[in-house]
Amino acid sequence: MTFKVWPQTYAGILTQEQIDYMLVLMYSTESLEKQMKEGSRFIIVYDETEPVGFTSFQHLGNGIYKLHKLYILQTQQGKGTGRFAIESVIHEIRQEGATALQLQVNKNNKAKEFYYKMGFEVIDETSLDIGNGFFMNDFIMEKKIN
Repeated sequence: MTFKVWPQTYAGILTQEQIDYMLVLMYSTESLEKQMKEGSRFIIVYDETEPVGFTSFQHLGNGIYKLHKLYILQTQQGKGTGRFAIESVIHEIRQEGATALQLQVNKNNKAKEFYYKMGFEVIDETSLDIGNGFFMNDFIMEKKIN
């Protein structure tokens, strides 16, 4: 599913070379295993029996959690699937005493509008060197958890 969602999400934002590089960097079997060992948890969203989206999140400490990934197939966007995924994460972390959920979103990604609607606010921005001459130029957004 990642290889369907990622290219459609970033085709107008990143070069194909950077998309290919980041897919290997973040979604190889070794990378995913490392993420899980470091505390990332994943939720896969299904439409009946077909996976249509996924999310991953991690506790950073002091009640702060980070939403590392939220990807929904284009065919599911606008149907409440993304909202369901975020609400599922919030339900999980609220039970663990979360005070905030943070995420990073590419400054040119239209998903930031969705995050605004979900109650996230921009609290900072970052430019991370991810190697091979590529950078992630992102907003850092946060939603307070009551």
